[in-house]
Amino acid sequence: MLTLIFTLFFLASFVALFFKFLTADGDFTLMSKKHPKREELEDKVVWITGASRGIGEVLAKQLASLGAKLIISARNEAELERVKKQLTGKHAPDEVIVLPLDLTSGEDSLREAVQKAESCFAGTGVDYMIHNAAYERPKTTALDVTEESLKATFNVNVMGTISLTQLLAPSMLRRGRGHFVVMSSAAGKAPAPGQAAYSASKFALNGYFHTLRSELYRKGIKVTVVCPGPIKTSSVPEANISGQKGSSEKRVSSERCAELTIIAATHGLKEVWISYQPVLGVMYLVQYMPTVGYWLMDKIGAKRVEVATQKGNTYSLSLLFGKKKAL
Repeated sequence: MLTLIFTLFFLASFVALFFKFLTADGDFTLMSKKHPKREELEDKVVWITGASRGIGEVLAKQLASLGAKLIISARNEAELERVKKQLTGKHAPDEVIVLPLDLTSGEDSLREAVQKAESCFAGTGVDYMIHNAAYERPKTTALDVTEESLKATFNVNVMGTISLTQLLAPSMLRRGRGHFVVMSSAAGKAPAPGQAAYSASKFALNGYFHTLRSELYRKGIKVTVVCPGPIKTSSVPEANISGQKGSSEKRVSSERCAELTIIAATHGLKEVWISYQPVLGVMYLVQYMPTVGYWLMDKIGAKRVEVATQKGNTYSLSLLFGKKKAL
């Protein structure tokens, strides 16, 4: 009798866990943290790149509501001013610092930006550096990536981000504290057919920042690497998201992505994944069963590129079962 009860309990637990996995929008560790720790953000200085739109804009709004002091950066100053006017929270909008920044502008320009950011709020420096700015070209095969596209992608996603980090980190080390939050991608954890240059840049970010943390963690420097899958932003409407009538593609909202990113950072998580299925499942497979995960990606790779050129659903399970276009 006890054996039967134990077996039923085990099966029920397994079914519940499997259902949770199928419906989750993040990895299990991230899902176990329900809310951000406000005390980790209140009156802290948070610098966000790529803050003029998309996830960066939403991060700014949510962080402001949690009492953070904000520095927002992007190339478009007018858009940053628009975002600034919409921020509400403990600190008035006129306290938000707009700091225009082009990550490809060279070391001298980046050094000047760091000096300004460090002196914006008297008596403190940058507590959180959120690397959100990114560059991505339209999908193309790995062999069709142009040198121009490759350089443009790496100059923003890798070289600019790393240079800014190297210039800011010494100040954090002198204070004995600092936290880098890096918006990477699922494409930095698993193959992304049709996005070879972008994927390569995100793999590079993951490698650099995980190494940075291992070198500086005992000196007070934290790193959180965030790997989102497909995200719905203002440029990707919920309805007709792939350009097809009745598309089944499901994306995590930018609001939810920002919320989970803040939860991950305030709980000090080292790496988190944000996505619905099937991308979340693929990431688990590639991480823990790489032979199976890479076999799966090999099976759908060519089809995914073909569907992408037709503006189709590149995250559909139908790619696995032989259909060229998502239903």
